[in-house]
Amino acid sequence: MPSADVTPGADPTDPHGPAGSDLAGGALVVCVDVGSTFTKASLVDVARGCVVAAAEHPTTIATDVLDGYDACLADLVAHEPRAATAEVLACSSAGGGLRIAVVGNEALVTAEAGRRVALSSGGRVVAVVAVGGTGRGPEPDLETVLGHTSPPPDLVLLTGGTDGGNSEMLLAATQQVVEAGWAGPVVVAGNSEAADEVSRLLGDRPHVVADNVVPQIGVLRPEGARAAIREVFLRHVIGGKGLSSRDEGRSFQAMVRGATPDVVLTGVEVLAEEVGDLGDVVVVDVGGATTDVHSVVELDPETGGLGRDVVAPTPRTRTVEGDLGMRWSAVSTVEVAGLGSLAEQAAARASEPSYLPLTDADHDVDEAIARAATGLAVRRHAGRSAVVLGPGGRVVERSGVDLRKVGLVVVSGGVLRHGRAGVAARVLQGTIGAEAGRDGGWQLPEAPRVVVDSDYVLAAVGLLAERSPVAARRLARSLLEGAADLRVTT
Repeated sequence: MPSADVTPGADPTDPHGPAGSDLAGGALVVCVDVGSTFTKASLVDVARGCVVAAAEHPTTIATDVLDGYDACLADLVAHEPRAATAEVLACSSAGGGLRIAVVGNEALVTAEAGRRVALSSGGRVVAVVAVGGTGRGPEPDLETVLGHTSPPPDLVLLTGGTDGGNSEMLLAATQQVVEAGWAGPVVVAGNSEAADEVSRLLGDRPHVVADNVVPQIGVLRPEGARAAIREVFLRHVIGGKGLSSRDEGRSFQAMVRGATPDVVLTGVEVLAEEVGDLGDVVVVDVGGATTDVHSVVELDPETGGLGRDVVAPTPRTRTVEGDLGMRWSAVSTVEVAGLGSLAEQAAARASEPSYLPLTDADHDVDEAIARAATGLAVRRHAGRSAVVLGPGGRVVERSGVDLRKVGLVVVSGGVLRHGRAGVAARVLQGTIGAEAGRDGGWQLPEAPRVVVDSDYVLAAVGLLAERSPVAARRLARSLLEGAADLRVTT
């Protein structure tokens, strides 16, 4: 059913007012996320930058993904008839999302840079192959990764070499991709001076050449590769998954603007520009198959400077945990969290991904799985800090993204949108608060304000960011109206 109307009045004094919008006043837009488990749709009033109605339906991947969309649209039309003719913008993570294999020169530089770029582009990294070796044991066999992984990668991200540097390894990696029999799309984001030769080696394989992600040591520039991956996703991946048969899938392709995590990260970036004094932002999306953590933080010049990192840190970071989720990954979630008593309930959820809790006992189990997924995912994203003795004396070593001073935490996912009163505090127990990270040195948010993205606003913000930036900013600010201080026990 559609959610209640949540349309606050527009502020005529707003400096970002409707004058900058590229959609006509009074226009409505349907923003859709076709997820791995559920399809969510929001009807957005562009002029006011607010959600008029929201609906969701289990994703109908067994038939045609547009069946689930049709069910959502019918609910929106019942609430507001104009939804029937509204423009539709969609993102998708159905059918396994965007699966990326990263191939780079060397594990600590270009392969790691490629992994970070792939994650920020909305991909799920299924393999990282450093053709120069890792020094940490045998490297995955490229032919096995590309030809025998099930399901296979959707695309290969090929990196290697700084601009003007040695091009031999990038060319060797390209040749290995070709010899492995890979016929799918490739994004090339390595030494720019080798780009023409790489294109020649790839031949008629679909490929896009982007700017080098590591143009020089200590610099990471993901923007070009991120745009290229989005292009490949829209042109080759969405149609290739066979998610819709209507007009041979063209109707669905025409709707989709990007992979859901990429779109959500864009929404987080817009939100970060609007938070004002709240400062840094973290978003945790607990899904059926994965738990994604997005952060936009101001880098510490002393610990995040280029001099200490071969691959530079970036203020915008996304991590995806493929073993942590509420349905498809419920079994691995309880296993890694040591919740053996919930093994049977987790298995039941994995076997029926559209499962909905009906009783308090059902909700208790869902909250326990969500608490485990959230705690593990945020810790993996944040990493630790520790004082170690080095040649120059005591120094602080850090891994991950330091989230301790984050001012806003946004949580999303069905378990939070449709949970019982107080669900956010229970799910975040042990993950935020001054005491949460002290045991183990975890860099967890100490005193953030918390908001539940109950209408899945961030996906809509990301979808609107390019089409109507004014509406996107307004919508992001509407989410901030729900931010509150949340007290949790640790």
